[in-house]
Amino acid sequence: MGVMPMFPLGMVLLPGGVLPLHVFEDRYLRMFRDILADDVNPPEFGVALITKGWESGGGDQRAMVATSARILDMQATPDGRYVLAAVGTDRLRVNAWLPDDPYPIADVDVWVDSDVRPGDDSAPFRERVAAAHARVGEVNALASELGDETPPPTDISDDPLLAVYHLGSLAPIGPSDRFKLLAAPGLAERLDVLDQALDDVTAVLEFRRS
Repeated sequence: MGVMPMFPLGMVLLPGGVLPLHVFEDRYLRMFRDILADDVNPPEFGVALITKGWESGGGDQRAMVATSARILDMQATPDGRYVLAAVGTDRLRVNAWLPDDPYPIADVDVWVDSDVRPGDDSAPFRERVAAAHARVGEVNALASELGDETPPPTDISDDPLLAVYHLGSLAPIGPSDRFKLLAAPGLAERLDVLDQALDDVTAVLEFRRS
C-alpha cells in the first residue's frame, strides 16, 4: 500500500467505527493540512494504538497493527485547531514505523482476514455473529442497569467481517480487547476473542451487581 501519515492514540479504532478528533498539536495540524492539500490520494490517515507512552509530545511506542481512517468532516476553529470526524475503513499491517519527520508516518499494507475475504461465502459465520450481537445487547443492558453509559441498540452490517468490528465498537470492552479483535488473523479467531471479552466483562458486571 505504501507510506501513510499516522495518528497514534490511546484507543483502538476498528473498521466501521467513527472517530471524533480534536487536533491541536503543531505536527498533527501540519499532517491534516498536507492530507487536505493532496489532490491525488483520498483523505485518509492511519490510527494506531499507543502501547507505551503518551499521545502528546512523541516518544511513544506504537502497535504494529492499525486501521485506516477516512475523513468525513473537518472544520477549522477560529484559533487554528481542527475538529474532525473520521470512519475506520481497512485493517493495516505496519511493516515499519518511519522517522517522525515532520509527523508520524509508517509503511503499511492492508491486512485482509485469513479465512474470509470479500466475495467469499460467509454464511457459516452468520449464526455466530447473530449470537454475539444478542450477547452484546445483553451486556450493554446490564451495564446500563448499573449506571454505565452505553450505546443504544444498533443495527450492524450484514457482512460478518464488518459486523464483528461493529460489535467490538458497541461492546463495553477496553482498548486491550479491541486491539485483540483487530489483531486476530481471521474472522473465526476474532469471534473467539469477542466471546472471551464478553465473558470477562459479564463476570465483572455480575460481580458489581451482586
